[in-house]
Amino acid sequence: MAKAATSTPKAKATSKRTTAARGPAKTAARKAPSRRAASNGGGRPVYIVDGARTPFLRARGKPGPFTPVDLAVQCGRPLLMRQPFAPDAFDRVVLGCVNVVADEMNPARVAALRLGMGASMPAWTVQINCGTGMLAIDDAFRAIEGGRADLVLAGGTEALSHAPLVLSREATEWFASFATAKGPLDSASALTGLRARFAKPVIGLERGLTDPITDMNMGQTAELVGHLFKISRQQADAYALESHQRLARAQSEGFLADEVMAAVDRDGGLHEKDDGVRPDSSMDKLAKLDPVFEKPYGKVTPGNSSQITDGASWVILASEEAVKKHKLTPLARLVDSEWSALDPAIMGLGPTLSSTALMKRHELSRDDIGLWELNEAFAAQVLGCLAAWEDETYSREVLKLDGAFGAIDRKKLNVDGGAISLGHPVGTSGNRIVLHLVNAMRRLGEKRGIATECIGGGLGGAMLIEAV
Repeated sequence: MAKAATSTPKAKATSKRTTAARGPAKTAARKAPSRRAASNGGGRPVYIVDGARTPFLRARGKPGPFTPVDLAVQCGRPLLMRQPFAPDAFDRVVLGCVNVVADEMNPARVAALRLGMGASMPAWTVQINCGTGMLAIDDAFRAIEGGRADLVLAGGTEALSHAPLVLSREATEWFASFATAKGPLDSASALTGLRARFAKPVIGLERGLTDPITDMNMGQTAELVGHLFKISRQQADAYALESHQRLARAQSEGFLADEVMAAVDRDGGLHEKDDGVRPDSSMDKLAKLDPVFEKPYGKVTPGNSSQITDGASWVILASEEAVKKHKLTPLARLVDSEWSALDPAIMGLGPTLSSTALMKRHELSRDDIGLWELNEAFAAQVLGCLAAWEDETYSREVLKLDGAFGAIDRKKLNVDGGAISLGHPVGTSGNRIVLHLVNAMRRLGEKRGIATECIGGGLGGAMLIEAV
């Protein structure tokens, strides 16, 4: 790692340039305390008993066929239909959604009602950027662990193709002045301030993916992580190609059959599988794509970044009492979770903090983890995390280990592809990686797994899963 990585950070928020000069080691050391300070030893066991998701559908320049609640209902209906209990048997519904559309305020409640869960079903929506779907699971987990609930439906949904168009502040102020004009003369005067540029809105998603503290978009933070750990363009493209190949294999081998529920849109269109996968991709094709965020020399391109996508996912969590009462078969036990924080400019390194803290608390070594699901926001970000774990300086100064954490076996990481080939519906991805980790562990006979992700704004989340 560069010598600059050990310099001392300033306490105030920093610009892209000063953070890049400093490096990640000391910057990330300012991470906030974890939300949970003690081992999950005193609470009740919590089990994941079932789950399902929609296909992830690429945004194609216009609103897709499903709203966020439509997506949640599409995979929620078949999931609830195959349960041995009625939909109103749940204690609560928690749903993550980042880009809530105006017609579906509190999507959790709207979805619960459309799913026939009853007017008395408590339901609320949570949001923590990219970790939103995982936060919904954590909310349910803590409620069951603490004895406040026995059966919870927890999910994530996102229709990024429905992201709203936003007027500039200048245009908004003009519309306000025209709307509040008193009389014809004031209205005529206000009209003189009308400019053609007011009719050109900005896609809300573009603003949402830009951090307001560092003024860096998420792609730029990935560029920074890649720069700090010397991730090459060829490495990033090779990782992206592998993601597509792994997803294509999982689809052809039927590995996702029990996980993905076909969705039918309002026009009768059938959507059966994730449609962003490119099995015919190649290094030559990826090499022809231009950088998006740091032209002309950047390493992050459309080909090695996650795709803008619509999709939803649910998991059902149950206490031991609920398992016995409804004669359920647990798929896995959710052991613990961890949330960590770091400088937003290097938010991509969040998984190294949350996952390592989780493992330290449970006295687990790297070899104790059979499978990893690390959300693929960007190839450079995933590879940056892997490089950070192998870096002794970073491991000592940031992760507070005695030496380098070490290399994660790529055969254990994102075994069926990830967001680069699947897509990254922001409010859903954290839920999907937990669901898929459970299914992959069962298929491959693994005992433990960790699902983890970086989170815009400088956060990281992780969950420890054990086979039953």
